[in-house]
Amino acid sequence: MTELNPDDIKTITRADLAEAVYAQVGLSRNESSDLVEQLLDEMMAALVAGDNVKISSFGSFTVKEKGERIGRNPKTGVEVAISPRRVLTFRASHVLKERINETLKKTEMPSQF
Repeated sequence: MTELNPDDIKTITRADLAEAVYAQVGLSRNESSDLVEQLLDEMMAALVAGDNVKISSFGSFTVKEKGERIGRNPKTGVEVAISPRRVLTFRASHVLKERINETLKKTEMPSQF
C-alpha cells in the first residue's frame, strides 16, 4: 500500500477556491473571491442557527448538541465537569468516499502471493 507523505499534502485555502472559480467560471478575481466568501458565510450562518448543510455528492455538515458530562484529567485523574456544547460534524457522501478510494485502488499493486 502506498503511504501518504505529509510533505505532499496540500491545504486548500479560500484564495485557492477563488482562483479555481476565476479560472473555470470566468468571473473576475474580485467577483470570484466575493462568491466564495458569500458561500462560506451562508454555510456558517446556517450552522450557527443550528441548521444542517448538505452538499450533494460531497457530504453533510451537522451541528450536534452535547450534554454536560464528567470527564477525567488523564494526567492527574481528577474529575472535572465538561459543560454542554454544540459540535460540528462532517459526514462524507458515498460519492466522495468512492472518489477518494479510487485513487488508492489505482496505486495498489496486485498481490504476488
